[in-house]
Amino acid sequence: MPGEGELIVGLDIGTTKICAVVGEVNPEGIDIIGIGTHASVGLRKGVVVNIESTVDSIKKAIEEAELMAGCEITSVYAGIAGGHIMGFNSHGIVAVKGGEVVQKDIDRVIDAARAVAIPPDREVIHILPQEFIVDEQNGIQDPRGMSGVRLEAKIHIVTGAVTSAHNLIKCANQAGLDVADIVLQSLASSEAVLNKEEKDLGGALIDFGGGTTDLAIFRGKSIKHTSVLAVGGNNLTTDISVGLRTPMAEAEKIKIKYGTCLTDTIGKDETIEVAGVGGRKPRTLSRQILGEILEPRVEEIFSLIAREIYRAQMEEIVTSGIVITGGSSLLEGVSDVAESVFSLPTRIGKPMGIRGLVDVVNNPMYATAVGLVIYGARSESKKKFRIRDKNIFNRVMSRMKRWFKEII
Repeated sequence: MPGEGELIVGLDIGTTKICAVVGEVNPEGIDIIGIGTHASVGLRKGVVVNIESTVDSIKKAIEEAELMAGCEITSVYAGIAGGHIMGFNSHGIVAVKGGEVVQKDIDRVIDAARAVAIPPDREVIHILPQEFIVDEQNGIQDPRGMSGVRLEAKIHIVTGAVTSAHNLIKCANQAGLDVADIVLQSLASSEAVLNKEEKDLGGALIDFGGGTTDLAIFRGKSIKHTSVLAVGGNNLTTDISVGLRTPMAEAEKIKIKYGTCLTDTIGKDETIEVAGVGGRKPRTLSRQILGEILEPRVEEIFSLIAREIYRAQMEEIVTSGIVITGGSSLLEGVSDVAESVFSLPTRIGKPMGIRGLVDVVNNPMYATAVGLVIYGARSESKKKFRIRDKNIFNRVMSRMKRWFKEII
């Protein structure tokens, strides 16, 4: 059993998998003490399309994490993604009362910056301050106590569809969980895989997931741009299924076992066995065909990201390079294709800055869930809970009572 430290749970509700990570916050840092994963059924391109299936998957992932951590999970930080996510920058100006900047002035200038027209079918997910300007002196991270007469703020606003955010919260609630906060997945992943130098100098994070590919650009320790593309690893699986005429489940297995984005590195004599559709006999095909399917599709996805960076006029900001994370980044040769598309140094991002079950979560597919734990630990409005043995006992007793009622 872990100690009586405060716990934070990150719940990554993805298109292909649902992952719960339990972190114990100590003065020395964050210990990962529990992990639970389950296949995701009720989501498409990051958006809930079947509440019942999603709730069932969440419950199974949470139960697995509870067993490993030896605790009852009641509150989570949930990640959100999907093509409905939109981010934009805004600017606000106020006069400083009293000649010295205080917290009230900062609150007022952020309110002024966020006073933009947002359609009624969308809601604000994040208000992220980028920098403050006091009397034309820019690049200020914390202006409190500074003398001045005019205070400006540059902020990044992330919005999402009201219905998608509410469905996500509804699924967690029906699984018996309170949602402490919903966090943009690329923002959460950045907490786990980007180091301070990359955020400060200027770097781009690409969260290459199953249903979506998320982009977040940082400079000067603040977020400058966010975007979500509704394409991901599932598109690769579909291409394999169609191209090799094999069921989707078999296509996913082939992608994981034999998939590569570098056709040139595949030997001419390498072969793969492909299951047929509708009971047809398996066929033996050259592995090069698989590379010829995957390489152009991965190139296309990264080209769409490169176009988004160019559209946002952020190409000069991304100086330190590209960090790719997410489950689909495990595909062989992804970083090489990214380097050729972006002409920038690229690396695969794995969770860092944590302790405990490091070997287990040392994988890009856990980046979002671990990042949610780190985000929750740094958040001021956190709903923390402690390990209590009696909680598990009470939960088991209530389940037994429910079973007996059903039998009777």
